[in-house]
Amino acid sequence: MFHVTRRYEFPASHRLHSSQLSDDENSRLYGKCNNPYGHGHNYIVEVSVRGPLDPVSGRAVDSRLLDELVKREVLERFGHTDLNADVNFATVVPTSENLAAQICSLLKRNWSTVFPGEWPRLEKIRIAETPRNIFAIRADEIE
Repeated sequence: MFHVTRRYEFPASHRLHSSQLSDDENSRLYGKCNNPYGHGHNYIVEVSVRGPLDPVSGRAVDSRLLDELVKREVLERFGHTDLNADVNFATVVPTSENLAAQICSLLKRNWSTVFPGEWPRLEKIRIAETPRNIFAIRADEIE
């Protein structure tokens, strides 16, 4: 069984602010990330899949198909956006954890249209907002 990871990058901005908290609580919880004008990141998203080696192609995943899926469902949707205003983060704070979960959900929802067989399977999403802040979620943890 092979594990294959492809890396993608997109710029986006966000403000960490919960409508369920007071301004003071938001400021204490999120610090400088609660800036009313937001701030940006060059997010790096890693999409990991697993599958057996195909004896004909010599590959575990068709990277061209994976790239097309990620481009359509992730890069075009989130790239160059204000995550608070332009993307559906009205009910959740656009933390990288929530962003990773949403990306995973989008890919899972559309996976079988691109990969209709048993393999490859989406395994994990890993997102880095900075070199020090990296978040990961396994695909089997998302419905």
